[in-house]
Amino acid sequence: MTYLKTPLAGFIAGAALTGMLAAGNVEARELSFASGATPNSIGSKSIEVFANAITERSDGDLTVKPYMQSLLSFMETPPGLRDGMADFGAVLTPYFQTEFPSTIMLTELTMLLELDDISAREATFAFGGAISEYVFNDCPECLEEYINSNQVFLGISGSTPYTLICNKPVVTREDIEGKRIRIGGPQWARWAQAMGASPVSMAVNEVYEGLGQGVLDCTAHNLPDLTNFNFIEVTSDITLGVPGGIFGGIATHMNADAWKGLSAENREAVLYGSAAIIAELARLYVKEHEENRQLIEDKEDITVHEAGSELKAATRQFIEQDAKTIATRYQENHGLERSGEMIAEFRKSLNRWVDLVQDVETGEELQQLYWDEVFSKVDVNQYGM
Repeated sequence: MTYLKTPLAGFIAGAALTGMLAAGNVEARELSFASGATPNSIGSKSIEVFANAITERSDGDLTVKPYMQSLLSFMETPPGLRDGMADFGAVLTPYFQTEFPSTIMLTELTMLLELDDISAREATFAFGGAISEYVFNDCPECLEEYINSNQVFLGISGSTPYTLICNKPVVTREDIEGKRIRIGGPQWARWAQAMGASPVSMAVNEVYEGLGQGVLDCTAHNLPDLTNFNFIEVTSDITLGVPGGIFGGIATHMNADAWKGLSAENREAVLYGSAAIIAELARLYVKEHEENRQLIEDKEDITVHEAGSELKAATRQFIEQDAKTIATRYQENHGLERSGEMIAEFRKSLNRWVDLVQDVETGEELQQLYWDEVFSKVDVNQYGM
């Protein structure tokens, strides 16, 4: 299978879902992809790979036109997809608790990856395969939520593990007590409270100023965001090993009517592109993680710490307990009667995928693994129909 690294020379212009070619019965459609990601970001580069893969697989029948920060914002994407304003969309699922609680519950479990001694690469690669496989095959609750939103689920990827990016040393359990830490999800908020810190909810575009002015002591973020948001300019200390977990809600959805309007062959091409986009997201996050890991080691004005043993032990204890908390919370607040069962099943899936990605080093290998194990097995005659 060809793994496409460069964008198509150009995208065919025109409105989404153009009509049939005059000659023959071949579908000729340009599909729109709305994303709140900035141009040249990990998100936009991944969409280019998605578009290229679909065009190649469909022999040119389908093209994809990306709309970056123009057609729909991240917060507008699910309702926009529901109403047919775009064909595809990049959905940050944790922002939509009401619409997709079953999937979001699974994305809150990424700290479980810290219980195994695995690398950032293994954690990120394993998560995308595990959650995509589970939602497609073992989560009817998830699929019903997409149906209710007139959308089709096409897979999820995630970032690399979270670290503490700080303007002062935070290494021990004593160091973290009372610190103001910006968090990006409820699981990290609960962790901060359990460690004696104060979780702060703040828009990501305000974190730079918060760290620089001392409003924040730390932010829990992945290493790529050091340069993506220039946190590196206001950072003096970085602590590895805590809190862990990845932002696991970078999903691709499709308008259900647009999906149903494709031939079976072109639905298969879309799934082929879906394997490509989640592999590329994971690959780019790991690439930037490794580059920024070296960058901070080389910078004289940043000190890199490893979390102290007591803080790590307390974090691991929290993670085990929090899985029970998540099950209870989603059962009580969202009516997910199978929450405990789903979490137990998903833990097994994560463990399986950690084993599957052990020897995967390249994006090509990861895309092939995702395709072979997950996306090629989806029945395009039944799924989403």
